[in-house]
Amino acid sequence: MVKDIEKKAEDKMEKAIDVLKAKLNTIRAGRANPKMLDRISADYYGTPTPITQMASISAPEPRMIVIQPWDSKTIPIIEKAILASDIGINPGNDGRIIRLVVPQLTEERRKDLVKLSKKEGENAKVAIRNIRRTAIEELKAEQKSSKITEDDCKNGEESLQKITDNKIKKIDDIVKLKEKEIMEI
Repeated sequence: MVKDIEKKAEDKMEKAIDVLKAKLNTIRAGRANPKMLDRISADYYGTPTPITQMASISAPEPRMIVIQPWDSKTIPIIEKAILASDIGINPGNDGRIIRLVVPQLTEERRKDLVKLSKKEGENAKVAIRNIRRTAIEELKAEQKSSKITEDDCKNGEESLQKITDNKIKKIDDIVKLKEKEIMEI
């Protein structure tokens, strides 16, 4: 019973870390990364459609992203969506493909992006702690209904705390790595 609750909590914590990684991938770090476009959607025949489903996206050079739409009629739609997004890059096209040249980041913009990544890390830590709290409440409910002993409950809480500490350290490491990537010139 206790192990089930711990396992469920650990799985949820891993999912929270995966969400953090996905969010950090969308933050640009001075070099071209096709994942920057993952959360941008274009209005395709009245339906918001992710650009990744409308075109092939690649980074042939460290500072350039190439978007090759499957339907050339979607080029203006994709360009409009990129301009409306918060990535701050102006697209250029030759009628067949869209090129995004990733500009060098200013020192101020780098610091803003570091703050943003730290904020995302804090949000992930809050999610981890909430998962731990919910799991501990489950343990206490099991103890109250006499399904587990008081010792099992205490051991489960200690185990959950260790799992939580490990996950929070993992989040710190991920955020530090992203910070290093952003500040790299």
